[in-house]
Amino acid sequence: MTAPRQVCDDIFFRVHDGLKLHVRRYPAATADRAYRRAVLCLPGLTRNGRDFHDLAMALSGRSADARDVYTFDYRGRGLSQSDPDWRNYVVPIEMMDVLDFMTAMEISDAALVGTSRGGLIAMVMAAARPAAIGAVVLNDIGPVIDAAGLGRIGAYVGRTPLPSTWHEAAKLVRDMNRRAFPAVADDEWEDVARQLFNERKGLPAPSYDPALANTLSVLDAPMPPLWPQFEALKRVPLLVLRGEHSDILSQATVEEMRSRHPALTSLTVKGQGHAPLLKDEPTIEAIARFLAAAETAHPSPAHALA
Repeated sequence: MTAPRQVCDDIFFRVHDGLKLHVRRYPAATADRAYRRAVLCLPGLTRNGRDFHDLAMALSGRSADARDVYTFDYRGRGLSQSDPDWRNYVVPIEMMDVLDFMTAMEISDAALVGTSRGGLIAMVMAAARPAAIGAVVLNDIGPVIDAAGLGRIGAYVGRTPLPSTWHEAAKLVRDMNRRAFPAVADDEWEDVARQLFNERKGLPAPSYDPALANTLSVLDAPMPPLWPQFEALKRVPLLVLRGEHSDILSQATVEEMRSRHPALTSLTVKGQGHAPLLKDEPTIEAIARFLAAAETAHPSPAHALA
C-alpha cells in the first residue's frame, strides 16, 4: 500500500538579523520536480502563507507537472517572529528575508506568486536580484496603487477586533468583504477566516503584529509609482491577475503594464475584489498553465540542461 503524500512541512529559519521566520513547503508529488521551477508564494501586507494552501496543494500535486511550492510568512506575520522595531516592516527588508530563505534552500530562478505586498517584493527583487526570478504572477498589484484601496487597508490594519469563536470570525470576515467578493459563498468564509487568523487553543488568535499599522500611518502622501521596478520584470514571463472589483489595481494600470511588457498575460477574476483568493479552479488552472508555458518559453537552467 502506498503511503499518503506529505501535504506540507514547516520550515523555521533565521534571517540576517537573527529573527526566526516560518515557511511552509509543499513537496512535489512526482520525483522529476528538479526540472521544474519551484514556486515561492508571497502574501499581502497583513496576510500569511496559509492564503496559498489551495494553490500550493494543486501545483504540488499535479500528476503531469508537479513542482515544489513554498508559502512565506513575513516577519511579524503568521508563525514568524515579530520584529521589536516596527520600522523593519518594509519591502526592502522583507525582500532580503525572502532572499535569505532562497539562499538557505538553494533556490534560484524561482516562479514568484505575489499577492499585493508580495507583488511589490517581486518587482523590487527583479531589479535587485534578477537571477532569483524566472517567472512572476502578480495577484492584484501593479506599479500604481489606487489611493482608495490604500486608504481602505489603512483603516483596518491593527483595528480589526479579535473574534471569540470561528463562527464569529467567519461572520466578521464575510461582513467586511462580501460586497467586493460576491462570488464567495457563505459557507466558504470560515476557510478564509482560518487563513486570516492564527489558531491558539482551538480559537482565533492574532496573525500579525499590530505594530504594522505604524508603517501605514507614516504614509502622508501617495506611494510613488514603481514603473522602473516593473520594467525589470520584462525579462521574464508575467501573469497579472486582477479582481473584478479591485480598488488597488485599476484596469487602466493593467493596460499600461501590458504596453510595457512584451510577454504579459492577464486574467480578470470575476466576482472578487482585492485580492483574489486563489481558491477557485479556473484561477488555479490559469496559474498552472502559465507556469508550464513559462517553463517552455523561458526554461530554468536545470530544465535546459536536462
